Amino acid sequence: MNAYVFPGQGSQFRGMGQDLYQNSEAARQLFEQANQVLGYNLTTIMFEGTEEDLKQTIYTQPAVFLHGVVMALTTDSFAPAMVAGHSLGELSALTAAGVLSFEDGLRLASIRATAMQRACELTPSTMAAVLGLADNLIEEVCAGITEEIVVPANYNCPGQVVISGSVAGIQLAEERLKAAGAKRVVPLAVSGAFHSPFMEPARTEFAEAVQTMTFNAPRCPVYQNVNAEAVTDPLQLKANLIAQLTSPVRWTQSVERMVADGATNFFECGPGKVLQGLIKKISPGTPAAGI
Repeated sequence: MNAYVFPGQGSQFRGMGQDLYQNSEAARQLFEQANQVLGYNLTTIMFEGTEEDLKQTIYTQPAVFLHGVVMALTTDSFAPAMVAGHSLGELSALTAAGVLSFEDGLRLASIRATAMQRACELTPSTMAAVLGLADNLIEEVCAGITEEIVVPANYNCPGQVVISGSVAGIQLAEERLKAAGAKRVVPLAVSGAFHSPFMEPARTEFAEAVQTMTFNAPRCPVYQNVNAEAVTDPLQLKANLIAQLTSPVRWTQSVERMVADGATNFFECGPGKVLQGLIKKISPGTPAAGI
């Protein structure tokens, strides 16, 4: 069974999607439609913008969404038995699976990005990658820090979990995680603590937009970040998508569940190869490649 996965923020690069634009009339039409929906030339930022431009959340998220969805919708062989997306990539997965229209998916990607950027500006917060420590030990350390907010944010693969929290909380967690046996704790160059309580203002704003959108039944099960389970009910898809902003991305558990449910090949739709690398660590015997 073919599983298609969609990356999130951090996989972007200058020139992303330009080959699709140049080589496919169908892709070119979708890119131009996206520029009209957004009211600015996202394609110019994607193809010619600086790395700094592409690092801005308000551009990064729509750009990564657009690249992955265009890739899926214009590939003749795209026939998923199941889909999943990492963080922002869940919106791409929902759109590629027919839950959201192309325009609605793009609008939500832009609204999500703007809401998260606003939330980041309200209170200083950050993230760090914890390498070489078991998930349960990381959870224990985070739970033990009661004077600050620190939570697991991304379960990326065995031995790699990203934590989110206040600046002081992350510093405190770094000391305790190293003492608990972590090989490294790497601060991330991000604008704030994604997938944490700091994103509550963004979750509220995003929820208002999501509730106005039509969610259709998907063409195949969508494995969502919040619960790492196959979901097909539109109301549940909507609720889980909203909850994701303040909940951890259970990517390790999602891939494990997809494999348990019969996934034999993974195909990544979008810029970069981040998810392919994670999948090979989560399930070494399962092929993972670009679309």
